[in-house]
Amino acid sequence: MRRIITMTVNNRPGVLNRITGLFTKRHYNIESITVGHTETEGVSRMTFVVNVEDERTAEQITKQLNKQIDVLKVNDITDQAIVARELALIKVSVTPALRQEIYTLIEPFRASIVDVSRDSLVVQVTGEPEKVEALIDLLKPYGIKEVARTGTTAFTRGSQKTAASYKTAFII
Repeated sequence: MRRIITMTVNNRPGVLNRITGLFTKRHYNIESITVGHTETEGVSRMTFVVNVEDERTAEQITKQLNKQIDVLKVNDITDQAIVARELALIKVSVTPALRQEIYTLIEPFRASIVDVSRDSLVVQVTGEPEKVEALIDLLKPYGIKEVARTGTTAFTRGSQKTAASYKTAFII
């Protein structure tokens, strides 16, 4: 069972190590981790995609994370309306004769070519993890040399109530 857990933490040395240590001790598999600064100085947002056995285990993880020093807030956002994105760089073996074919293939994914050499090119794609995975699958027959993925980063979407209150604020 795949879960997406986000948390805000104080940006201090050792925080990531303590949190990943918690996952390791309990034998939870981390599929991906993304970490970056937030709009608040000294605070970082972490997004973990983890595989757990059931709902009860996911709830235990959230409770254990909330007890950690420097953890400000923890949310399991799996079942909420979210915006989730990932970035991937894909190096593909390609001859000059096949370059146009690759351009045509990646266009529906809104991907772009960010590097071209004599025998390969690098495709950059962003989007939901399923979209990234679909493009990788389509490029496999051409010969993928390397793939670098950021992992999922996500947060909840704004609610309708929030959107309505913004409209009211702009009308006044």
